[in-house]
Amino acid sequence: MDNVILEVDNLGKYFPVTRGFWKEIVGHVKAVDKVSFYVEEGETLGLVGESGCGKTTLGRCILRLIEPTEGKVWFKKNDGSKVELTKLQLKEFKEFRKEIRMIFQDPYLSLDPRLTVMEIVGEPMKIHRMAKGKDLEDRVKKLLEMVGLKAQYMRRYPHEFSGGQRQRIGIARALASNPRLVVADEPVSALDVSVQAQILDLLEKLQEELHLTYLFISHDLSVVQYVSDRVAVMYLGKLVELGTAEEIYNMPKHPYTEALMSAIPKVDPRRKIERILLKGDVPGPMHSPSGCKFHPRCHYADKVCSQEEPMLRDVSNHHYVACHFAEQLNLRGIEAWLSKKMY
Repeated sequence: MDNVILEVDNLGKYFPVTRGFWKEIVGHVKAVDKVSFYVEEGETLGLVGESGCGKTTLGRCILRLIEPTEGKVWFKKNDGSKVELTKLQLKEFKEFRKEIRMIFQDPYLSLDPRLTVMEIVGEPMKIHRMAKGKDLEDRVKKLLEMVGLKAQYMRRYPHEFSGGQRQRIGIARALASNPRLVVADEPVSALDVSVQAQILDLLEKLQEELHLTYLFISHDLSVVQYVSDRVAVMYLGKLVELGTAEEIYNMPKHPYTEALMSAIPKVDPRRKIERILLKGDVPGPMHSPSGCKFHPRCHYADKVCSQEEPMLRDVSNHHYVACHFAEQLNLRGIEAWLSKKMY
């Protein structure tokens, strides 16, 4: 645990649901529900799940762009000591905004259209008083070149760039304050497939050069498999499985993870398209089922699944699963689905 840079302990974010003129609170939407995990220095932890499962809310709670309802977030400082980020006043937290940065999902909305690239990328350095004048300009030039853009672009505005170029500007802005941890929230989902590969290669190259740690949020399992050392699977605000990328993709232990593997697109036309079709719809987070949240849609569910909520537990060498029958089930990984032949 000495190598852990970020530790999340029972983090929760509950949004109140109100009704009537007096705004009476009638319930809560549990967007993030008692989530715990850790990220080691230099690794990429992929956080995957379908839209609406709470991935982005979790990332924003870590950076306190949204204030968490409960739980703790610990961050390892340069001197090796740990600080509880959730206890800090916002003025105190400003110091750590230099070291924890975010790459946002939409490169069209995350850049201020009224500012030039020079102003966008240079803003974090001005706020944290890291550079000014000619030094600031030189640093912006270096950052643009680092992400694959020409230095002469710094006087242009965001509307003059393509989607991939805008995301490169967003990456340069995230790196401006020399962070140690980067939360990448769906950084390639709004881009063409060919551009996605370029951005992923860039992120990998920057991680190696700058010794960065990534929390990589995505709904695309193919992308997560490509970039991640470990993978956390999220369903309805909860973590249901956590382990190395190899284990998660080849030996899943949770039925929801198996269903996700079956949904990965096949590029070979000779492969038979076979998927696990889940029953019903995703329950609303305000009225989540009792027991295991996945049990109404699970093919393996038994009586205990509707009565008792499974805890996230270590089932084999740091492979954590929240399923009552994790040890008994023989689930299929990605290779099993890709090996299905049409002829």
